[in-house]
This record gives sequence, structure tokens and C-alpha cells, in this order.
Amino acid sequence: MTPMATEGEKPTTPADRAGPARQTAKRAMVGRLSWGLADQAASSMSNFAVGVYVARSLGPAAFGVFSLAWVTYGVVLNVSRGLATDPLVVRFSGVSETSWRGAVARSSGTALGVGGALGVVCLVIGLALGGSVGPAFAVLGVVLPTLLLQDAWRYSFFAAGNGKKAFVNDLVWGVALIPALVVAARVGTVAAFVLAWGASAAVAAVYGCLQSGIRPRMTGARGWLREQRDLGYRYLVENVGLSGAHQLRAYGLGVIVGVSAVGAVRGAELLLGPFLAVLMGLSLVTVAEAARVLRRASHQLGRFCLFLGGGQAVAALLWGSALLLVPDRFGEFVLGGVWQSASQLIVPATLGVAGASLGTGAAAGLRALGAARRSLRCQMVASVCYVGGGLGGAAVGGTVGSAWGVAAATLSSSAVWWLQLRSALREHHHDPIPEVRTS
Repeated sequence: MTPMATEGEKPTTPADRAGPARQTAKRAMVGRLSWGLADQAASSMSNFAVGVYVARSLGPAAFGVFSLAWVTYGVVLNVSRGLATDPLVVRFSGVSETSWRGAVARSSGTALGVGGALGVVCLVIGLALGGSVGPAFAVLGVVLPTLLLQDAWRYSFFAAGNGKKAFVNDLVWGVALIPALVVAARVGTVAAFVLAWGASAAVAAVYGCLQSGIRPRMTGARGWLREQRDLGYRYLVENVGLSGAHQLRAYGLGVIVGVSAVGAVRGAELLLGPFLAVLMGLSLVTVAEAARVLRRASHQLGRFCLFLGGGQAVAALLWGSALLLVPDRFGEFVLGGVWQSASQLIVPATLGVAGASLGTGAAAGLRALGAARRSLRCQMVASVCYVGGGLGGAAVGGTVGSAWGVAAATLSSSAVWWLQLRSALREHHHDPIPEVRTS
């Protein structure tokens, strides 16, 4: 019933009240996205500092070894996200605090368990390998549990719409990293830098327990996996397909061209670091925001995803264009001997990131819709194209050929993501089914 207006007042209507409500919702969304960017900036600065420190201190070959450990960590991280935090973000974003706390306790316990199990595997492999690569992998196995737990806190806070806590947590990691890197530089080995990186993450992981007031429940991991199996296992395969493709390309590139080529690719990624920080920062909140858009106005989801992906792709092209203007003197100051090989990859690496950015918009929409089968299909196609393009290009044209092969593969696979999103949206509008559970 519309309230009656007093004399001289204009009667209010539902449309009048809807306007301020929409503005409030938009401001809230902007605030959450802003904290996502700030958090990823803090996280990426830590990663950038580690990468630059290793590149300048140890040279191209050792930086290649560190990059292999880094790529392996990326695979394990995506296993954890697929099983633990991706289902959390899809199903427990914007729910009651009681539901969120119970889910976070089990989700973070799952992440800790994944880190422990796969950490043992890395440790055994590292001890068996020996040489220059083995110690780095052995140390990685030791620090994996705390690395994954710290990442789980970030996603938990964003699911609750509290990106400020995630930002503070990453800031704590960055502060703890400073003295750890100083000590690692004195030791002068890849293993020491991996230990410094993981030990400082442990400080942030413990602080996350204090921030949330939640203790990870590893005993609840089995129940979490059972409850979220319809999403979790598909996201696991999807995420491992993504990171596994990067790992296969890195290992294959090392065999075909040499370990220094792996360092060159990682160097190009570091040059794109500030933009990748924006991309990854948005990815922390885009699925949660897409889920909110789906609940509030499902017909706007496609437009939201297009704006998200298109905006990121344009930003990637602008950043890559700016990198072409960087003087060699400055590049060598930042990356040392890695600069010369990395700078040759700027153009194809930029195009590859632009293609990936375009696809992330569609990926966020598919995740929000809970269309795990479609997103899995897309990721498998993208992974096969990535490995084929990266290794085929390496066989034909070395490191630069590999970069161009990846760029072509990424741009092509983004079209697959958008075709699947269009089909998923049509299905949803014809037969809308609630996608998000709150308990």
C-alpha cells in the first residue's frame, strides 16, 4: 500500500523508492570491487617483489627453476580453490553470518588438508630429484599448507562482502615478506627464496584466524567435499586443466628451448604484473557479484559480464602498449639479465592476456549460473589449445613462437566461453532454477 501524501507533497511510488535502492546497490558493488583491486594490488606487489628479487639476485637459470616451483604452486592452488573456495563463493556469498561461518570453517579446513596432502607429494618429489630443482620443490612442499590457507581466508572474506579484511591480510603478508627476503638474499639459493615466500604467508594465515575468529576444521573437509561435490569436482577438473596447461607448457618449454626460456616467460608476466593484479583482483569478487546480479535482475547478467570482460581486455591492450615505451635501461634495472628475453614477448603476451580478460567475463557468468558442465567444457577446450599453441609454437619459433601460439589459443578459446554463456543464459531464462544454496 502506497503511503498517502500530505498536502503540498508529491506522492511516493515504488519506482521512486527503487531509484535510491539501485544507487545504494551500485555503490556497494563499487566498494566491493575496489577492495578486490586493493587486495590484489597488495598480493601482486608481494609476488612481484619476490620475482624481481630472484631475477636480480640469481640470474636467468635460477629464475627459471624458481618459475617451475611457482607454476607448480599454481596447480596446487587451483586444486584447493576448486574443492574449497570456489563452491564457497558461489553458494555462500551474501548469506547469513551463521551459514557463512560454518561454511568457512569447513572450506578453510579443506584448503589446509589439500595443502598438507599435496605438500607431502612435492616434498617426496623434491628429495628424489635433487640437483638444482629438487630443494626448491622440497621446500615448496613444506610451505604449501600455509600458502593455501592464506588464500582461503581471502576468498572467505570476499564471499562475506568484506574485502577490507582480505586487503589487510595480504598487507600483513607483504610486511612479513620484507625481512624474509633480506635473509633469503644472504643465503642466495632458490630454496631460500621459496621458504621466505611461504614463511611470510604463514604469518598472514595465522592472522586470518584471528581476523575471522574461525578455526579451520579439517575434520569437516569430508563433509564439505560431499556436500559440494556437484560443483567442487567439476571446478577441480576445470581449475587443474587451467593451471596444468600452464605447467605442461612451462615444463615443455624447458625441454624444447631450455630453463632460461621459462624464466623469460615469467619475466614477461612480471612486466604485465600491475595489470594482472587488476585482473586477478576483479576475479576475487566477480563471481560473487555476478551471483548477486543473478539474484537481483537475472536479465542483466549478460550485460554485466560483457562490460566486465570487454573493459579488462581494453585495459590489457593499453597496459601492453605502455610497456613498449619502457627504455631498456629501466627494464634492465628491474629484471636484470632477464629483461632482454622478456621484452621480446611483450606484444604476444599482451594479446594473450587481452584474450583471457575477455573470457573471464563469460566465465564469471557461467560460475554464477552454476553451469559447471559448460564451464568445464570451456576450460578443457582452452587448456588443450593453450598447451598445443604454446608447445607447437616453441617447436617452430622458440620462446617467441611459444608466446604467439599461446596468444592465438587464448583469443580463440574466449569465443568458446561466450558461446557457452549465451546458451546458458537462454536455458536459465526458459527454465529458471535457484542456483545458490544458503545452508
